[in-house]
Amino acid sequence: MAKELTSRSENYSQWYNDLVVKADLADNSAVRGCMVIKPYGYAIWEKIQAELDRMFKETGHVNAYFPLFIPKSFFSKEASHVEGFAKECAVVTHYRLKNDPNGKGIVVDPEAKLEEELIVRPTSETIIWNTYKGWIQSYRDLPILVNQWANVVRWEMRTRLFLRTAEFLWQEGHTAHATSQEALEETERMVNVYATFAEQFMAVPVIKGAKSANERFAGALETYCIEALMQDGKALQAGTSHFLGQNFAKAFDVRFATKEGKEDFVWATSWGVSTRLMGALIMAHSVDNGLVLPPKLAPFQVVIVPIYKQADQLDAISEKVKEITAKLKALGISVKYDNNDTKKPGWKFAEYELKGVPVRIAIGPRDLENGTAEVARRDTLEKQVVPMDGIESYIQQLLEDIQANIFNKALKFRSEMTTPVDTYEEFKDVLQNKGGFISAHWDGTPETEQAIKDETKATIRCIPFDQVPEEGKCIYSGKPSKGRVLFAMAY
Repeated sequence: MAKELTSRSENYSQWYNDLVVKADLADNSAVRGCMVIKPYGYAIWEKIQAELDRMFKETGHVNAYFPLFIPKSFFSKEASHVEGFAKECAVVTHYRLKNDPNGKGIVVDPEAKLEEELIVRPTSETIIWNTYKGWIQSYRDLPILVNQWANVVRWEMRTRLFLRTAEFLWQEGHTAHATSQEALEETERMVNVYATFAEQFMAVPVIKGAKSANERFAGALETYCIEALMQDGKALQAGTSHFLGQNFAKAFDVRFATKEGKEDFVWATSWGVSTRLMGALIMAHSVDNGLVLPPKLAPFQVVIVPIYKQADQLDAISEKVKEITAKLKALGISVKYDNNDTKKPGWKFAEYELKGVPVRIAIGPRDLENGTAEVARRDTLEKQVVPMDGIESYIQQLLEDIQANIFNKALKFRSEMTTPVDTYEEFKDVLQNKGGFISAHWDGTPETEQAIKDETKATIRCIPFDQVPEEGKCIYSGKPSKGRVLFAMAY
């Protein structure tokens, strides 16, 4: 099966598309620009969702749900926000269909036009802040720390499974605070949560930083982000956290009585990650012969394949597998026993390799005699014959080793693909011939950033939080700069 994949060196984009489809993660749907997330892909998303949900709740957040439809008038209340999303909005104009009087199927009933059009949510700030107006009167009502798991629609013209689709799944946190300091602390807290999740669970090293003014979220005063590097040298924004100041509170007139008895507008944040994380997971680790999944997010961490010729051999192997499975599950390790007799072991090996299952155990009659099993790890493809006695402890350690190895490999790659440059010529050369993150001086102006983007298509991915103060000259304008920022081509 794996042979059907295009190689990364031949066509990275095609390799990605092939892998998403052939590893049973997702399909294109009958609706243009939308995807069907298949059970195996959705199982990974459920793992992502479960871990993030746990982390959100540990930081004091609760889940709620808000409407899919937003009245058009809500969008017009916050000018920069509407400008940022206007070109991507799907609009509902009618509420009824009827049979075509000419007998040509179904038509929209022209009599059923909505008094006010509804926007299918591209993001929920406007509907949520309209709601918060009824929830907030005094400082005693604050903070509000709410998250929602939802689908959103952004009418993309050029789509790609998981990375850019017209409809996608995500979570969006929307919090309300009494002070700007508290809101800023929340903005930073959540970008740190995202970074911890990306590195500890996805095994993807990320850089935390602030977006430039040009790249900020529409309606935000600050946008913090995590940026990851994919194997083709392009960056992927894996999560964002926004300090919205009082912009939305002012737009929707959300005021509160302070402790001092004065009246003030509420301070806001919003933050989110989406099914884009699936794209990051695939492109950061996977190889020419299929997915490589970090054990912490794999739908099942271990697959056991019996090797036999006769039914009695299968019975004996199955008895032993039952014991091993019970011991692995007791350690919290998820296991699949594939005793399907319609597929040969070789086919199964190729299939589970393609799907990125971290550990494969093969057991045959000879293994039963010897009290051993063959254990193969997906990340390095190494095989080892190990005693069945105590195999659960061996597997537990092996899964930890695989998780760490996948992360370290990605970290080494990012380090090798981060290049400091001091001139615009160097910048263009690295961009064209090497790729990756380019660390360069920038004069801090939107005009310079836009000029570089227009000429090269590279953008400032972030101004790193750990930026080292360094006097220098902007690579484009030659004006003074106080530190380096990270540029890259991006998804």
